[in-house]
Amino acid sequence: MSLVLDFNAIWPRVPYLLGGAWLSLQIAFLAFCGGMFIGLFGAMAKTYGGVWVRRPVDAYVSFFTNTPQLVQIYFIFFALPEWGILLSPYTAVLIGMTLNAGAYLTQVQLAGFASVHRAEIEAAETLGFTRMQSVRYVIFPHIMKTLFPPLSNLYILMTLGTSMAAVFGVEELTGRSFNINSETFRSVEVFLVAAVIYIVITFAATLLLAGVGRRLFRSQIKLF
Repeated sequence: MSLVLDFNAIWPRVPYLLGGAWLSLQIAFLAFCGGMFIGLFGAMAKTYGGVWVRRPVDAYVSFFTNTPQLVQIYFIFFALPEWGILLSPYTAVLIGMTLNAGAYLTQVQLAGFASVHRAEIEAAETLGFTRMQSVRYVIFPHIMKTLFPPLSNLYILMTLGTSMAAVFGVEELTGRSFNINSETFRSVEVFLVAAVIYIVITFAATLLLAGVGRRLFRSQIKLF
């Protein structure tokens, strides 16, 4: 028995899938930006903080990098209501992905802090820069130029990782694919179209990031 593909029931629902893809991009973007913010301060704490500052950051990084992201979101979504904190599926997924990204981005940006030449830091101190000014004008630009390619790759992985939001009923691309599949029972066709959309948005994001890196940070990203 050969498989016969029939997309007639899928084509009218493509705009619905594209709406889910847009939601996937939103979640990934917000989680990544939040993770960058957490990671920057985490890297600062591990670089400049005392032992009582570094230990909580180490515990945070260790927990979120050594447990599955799905389990972390399950805890946020199902355990927090026990303490009276009720979150929507979207909010729980966004918080979970942000905290997870923050742990990994702490490690990535820590490597960026370590790669800054001591002479640059001393020059900033000679000019009277505060610690925050040194981070803003010396360290962060260096991090973005040096680490932009791996940061871009992490962003792409986070975009694909938003598919787990479907487990919690969030109607991003995978969630909407499940909905269409339950209506049409054309599993192969539905998820084939969804896969193509994922490929298109990741390629588009890669091209956009390559342009941003080249223009703003003079960083080169290898394309495909």
